[in-house]
Amino acid sequence: MHVGDFAGVLRRGEGVDGATYVPVTTDTVTWGRLPCRADAPVLTVEPGATIVIDTLSHEGLLPDQGSDPEAFFGAHGVPAHEVLDEARETTASAARDPERDGPHVVTGPIAVSGARPGDLLAVTIEDLTPRVPYGVISNRHGRGALPGEMPASDGNVSVFTPIAADAAGTWRGWLPGRDGGPAVAGFPLAPFLGIMGVATATDERAHSVPPGPHGGNIDVKELAVGSTVYLPVQVADALFYAGDPHFAQGDGEVALTALEASLRATVTLELIGERQALRAFGELAGPLGETADFLIPTGMDADLDEAMRACVRQAVAILGARHGMEPHLAYAYLSAATDFRISQVVDLVQGVHAMIRKSDFTATRA
Repeated sequence: MHVGDFAGVLRRGEGVDGATYVPVTTDTVTWGRLPCRADAPVLTVEPGATIVIDTLSHEGLLPDQGSDPEAFFGAHGVPAHEVLDEARETTASAARDPERDGPHVVTGPIAVSGARPGDLLAVTIEDLTPRVPYGVISNRHGRGALPGEMPASDGNVSVFTPIAADAAGTWRGWLPGRDGGPAVAGFPLAPFLGIMGVATATDERAHSVPPGPHGGNIDVKELAVGSTVYLPVQVADALFYAGDPHFAQGDGEVALTALEASLRATVTLELIGERQALRAFGELAGPLGETADFLIPTGMDADLDEAMRACVRQAVAILGARHGMEPHLAYAYLSAATDFRISQVVDLVQGVHAMIRKSDFTATRA
């Protein structure tokens, strides 16, 4: 991301230019819960449609931050006109039960006509545009990778992170070495959507924090612009949703959140029928990512060891379906050539994803 890509505050409805568009309003989001089969869609599209979707970060809206985004961000020097109207409206709606619900604001669901269980919904990320020039990294509720150690004192920690360009024109998040001190670390932005998913086949909405076969809060940072995520359809018309926008994240997301901030996403929604999906990937137990260079199977479980095992099993199955590899040979290839990364260790259900290099299967032996 370079100077010229960042337009400052991107408000609701600005710059959509007649596109099929889903804004953030109290009628188009759920707060802390994921859509289920009982939810009516906020929009219905045909397969192949490209949609512009606004997302809203929950950071600055939560009770431990005062439930007043204008005051929270104002205390960090953000003028009132740079706080999104949706942040104020969502907080004022009191649509979240802080004792039962997750923190995430989730846009959708969007129905894709003709989708049915057994199909895959292919979601291609065409564009991700920051909506504000700041974000927040939080460690709260005694969670993260070091529960009982961090936060080091009572209360929750929310680290306000301004966004500014460096001398080369690259936009970065900036952190000081001590509270109130000068910036000592500037890391590049790498936006992605932490939550992408399809509705669960339940009559009650699932909590927004743990990911699962439906997708949801998978927090795989590789699902950036140009990538595709394949989601096993659970209910008729799929009912796609998105949220938990990130400006950047390290694998693991160890503090509980990464750099969370609102994004506008442009996505294309396509269907892959059950037979074609089985030929291409085998039977997927959960989300699968794809970039120009990699296939990215995922594994999830409350136990990180089990998440790793699930990811390896999924990777073996994909190589069998896609390339005809016998399991023991696929297993050997994965051991020699594939990195298995920790997606996150903070979302109740932990995640592992594999980076299968696609070029390995087009190489020609001399």
